[in-house]
Amino acid sequence: MTEPSPAESVTARAGTNIALIKYWGKRDAHLNLPAAGSISLTLAGLGSETTVRFARDAADQDGRDRVLVSGQPASERFAARVRDFLDLVRARAAIGLPAEVRTANTVPTAAGLASSAAGFAALALAASRAAGLVLSPSELSELARRGSGSAARSIFGGFVEMNPGARPDGSDAFARPLLDQNAWDVRLCVAITATGSTAAMVATAETSPYYASWVASVPRDLDDARTAIAARDLPRLGAVAERSALRMHACAMAADPGILYWNSATVAAIATVKKLRADGVAAYFTIDAGPHVKVLCASSDAARVQAALAATPAVMRVLQVAPGPGAQVTSEES
Repeated sequence: MTEPSPAESVTARAGTNIALIKYWGKRDAHLNLPAAGSISLTLAGLGSETTVRFARDAADQDGRDRVLVSGQPASERFAARVRDFLDLVRARAAIGLPAEVRTANTVPTAAGLASSAAGFAALALAASRAAGLVLSPSELSELARRGSGSAARSIFGGFVEMNPGARPDGSDAFARPLLDQNAWDVRLCVAITATGSTAAMVATAETSPYYASWVASVPRDLDDARTAIAARDLPRLGAVAERSALRMHACAMAADPGILYWNSATVAAIATVKKLRADGVAAYFTIDAGPHVKVLCASSDAARVQAALAATPAVMRVLQVAPGPGAQVTSEES
């Protein structure tokens, strides 16, 4: 096996993303292949920065890859996911060295902004580059998908579409950019309503009578969203984003037993968004596998939307976030 220099270290940064056309259900859990496509918005300032170094002295005291989160040893569950992912990189690069991984997140705790998308996108870029691989964006997206399905989208900035692919090996399941982060001046306001899950996704696919209809509805949503993004048509994009979110949650609620993510603040925040629209503000909600409500709006309306959500009963706080860039290397030492 060929081995990179023991001193080689690569740091990469990636932003988290929020799906506007939802990803819910997998056609292959092992390869993280989605059952349907999705469209998301990558966010600025909220994500992960990860440094990877392959070297003989990188192993922990048990001889395994050393995985640190904010300077502390990672939980065994997370460390195991990272080590499995590093095995994919080592196999592709034909190297046998252990790795040291240091990662830090800028995603607020319990904000409903899953950090795994940013974390595995940053890890995919840093680890592949540190292992001596130079991957195309689509290859990098495909690799990131193996760590987290939504990480495939965080390789790119702005509005991004995930292709579910059709090949059994997943080689055609990767994301592509639709619109650069600077091409449309929108904002996402995140209403945090309380202090999502793979298990829930599997249960929905196996028991919900609406699941097949949900999957069948996605191509139309993707077409509508793609057209709206190209035209910078916020009302059209907002309408399809709300439709996608409500159908995903209806599908989960109909599982056996039913899966209900919402709380009273979720419903109240939805009512706030509808009141804003009735008052002439183009604001549209989306909700992931959790109670938090994210609201898409024009940057010129963001302060008003943020204030209205903050005044909603049981909403704890509201973040205002702009579109962000894709994954990028921030430092590289050889």
